[in-house]
Amino acid sequence: MAYKISDECIKCGACAGTCPVSCISEGDSKYEINPELCIECGACAGTCPVGAPEQE
Repeated sequence: MAYKISDECIKCGACAGTCPVSCISEGDSKYEINPELCIECGACAGTCPVGAPEQE
């Protein structure tokens, strides 16, 4: 299952910078993960200071 970013996101951009397939982009209120491109590596979850990325 792909990762998704919860409402805990503080829009710091740390996750987008670590994604090896560049599937994370800035949304209106939080960053968003394109589930079709996500390879489920967890790099975003390991970088996020508030734990916003989580597996669906």
